[in-house]
Amino acid sequence: MNIKRKSATAVAGKGQQSTRPEDERLPIGSSFAYGFQHVLTMYGGIVAVPLIVGQAAGLPPADIGVLIAAALFMGGLATILQTVGIPFFGSQLPLVQGVSFAGVATMVAIVTTGGGIQSVFGAVIVSAAIGLLIAPVFSKIVRFFPPVVTGTVITTIGLTLMPVAANWAMGGNRRAENYGNIENIGLAAITLALVLLLSKLGNATISRLSILLAMVIGTLVAVATGMANFSKVGEGPIAAFPTPFHLGAPTFEIAAIISMLIVVLVILTETMADILAVGEIVGTKVDSKRIAAGLRADMGSSLLAPVFGSFTQSAFAQNVGLVAVTKIKSRYVVAAGGVILVILGLLPILGRVVAAVPTAVLGGAGIVLFGTVAASGIRTLAKVEYKNNMNLIIVATSIGFGMIPIAAPAFYDKFPDWFATIFHSGISSAAVMAILLNLLFNHLKAGNSENQSVFVAGTGRVVQEQDIKCLMEGDRFEGGKLIDCDGKEVRVDSSAKAIEH
Repeated sequence: MNIKRKSATAVAGKGQQSTRPEDERLPIGSSFAYGFQHVLTMYGGIVAVPLIVGQAAGLPPADIGVLIAAALFMGGLATILQTVGIPFFGSQLPLVQGVSFAGVATMVAIVTTGGGIQSVFGAVIVSAAIGLLIAPVFSKIVRFFPPVVTGTVITTIGLTLMPVAANWAMGGNRRAENYGNIENIGLAAITLALVLLLSKLGNATISRLSILLAMVIGTLVAVATGMANFSKVGEGPIAAFPTPFHLGAPTFEIAAIISMLIVVLVILTETMADILAVGEIVGTKVDSKRIAAGLRADMGSSLLAPVFGSFTQSAFAQNVGLVAVTKIKSRYVVAAGGVILVILGLLPILGRVVAAVPTAVLGGAGIVLFGTVAASGIRTLAKVEYKNNMNLIIVATSIGFGMIPIAAPAFYDKFPDWFATIFHSGISSAAVMAILLNLLFNHLKAGNSENQSVFVAGTGRVVQEQDIKCLMEGDRFEGGKLIDCDGKEVRVDSSAKAIEH
């Protein structure tokens, strides 16, 4: 099956045409097939936040269902805004938007300390409005994101998502009796093997749909082995529109607003990193104006989200990996995924069908997706110049710093809440450290020296001064031998104590 593609073109000068990879248009059927693949990839993450916050708030199942429907609905609208764009809003890149996991701990803290779900909604509205105002300021720091920074952040994004894939592969629910059993991990392994097998096939369409097809086949295997349960799909309404302020009008508390503002700063940092990452993968130009438009879309959709019963929105890093795996760079494909999310939000029955896909199936696919993000970052880091500079220590320290909350989740538990909120995210930790170290070593060069660190000496070739003094005019190396100006071989002392003529 051959897919005919159309690329959006723009006349750029006399007789010239310029194209952006993200403007590529695929047939409607293909767009929605690839878009559905994006939805399956992020579905578990987008429903987890309203589920956790709703349970912490003590909401009944019906109201938690409203939160989930609102999350899907708003995620779809935010995705369409981010990909299609309107003046000043939307990066026009293939980025999937959804409820950010960065604010879960803060929102749970608000609802469990007496604030209630309405206080969360109020805090999201105010903090998102402030984020919308400061978005242009964030976009201006793009010049401080050279490949040494973006490559580090992209690599960290992939690495920090790997525990998510492992958790999914084990079943997703740590309290379940079957968590981590051989059946769940085996199902994840089957899905992973299917992704690899389908990717190897010569048919381009099957290869690009390998994630979706592997999930479908994996789910069928789960049904056949009794590991998937679709019995509850028919329970509940077929269609329902999110009612504005269904759970009550928002309330505004200073402490809650300040806490959520810190979360918004983290989200702005992570979304900017995702914009730069997907721009690198797609191979398109990303400037400060485009970043500002993307951040405005983030904050604008976050500002609207509480009206329908949802929370702060941000770009989903796992879908950046899907773009890298499938090589489908079209923003219209992701926009089609946004349409599907809106439909799922309006048709809860379809959402229940997708929710019945075993988490272990998602885990098998997630290993490839998230690993691809890390590999994309490594590819970017390969372009970095490491000779006679401190770039190696920037990469090493930043990635190490980003891995701390992954390796030791309780590392920041004794720190102030505002600090823990920022650095508990491995992505934002690595981003902050990479930016600061790049400023310190590559922009504030006062005090830098050629041999200030073993990291500098180790990155370039060094010849000792006494060795140079032993050489004579016309000496040269040929075939691994030192030849003098008369064409005679110079004996090399094997003890490396001297070079004699």
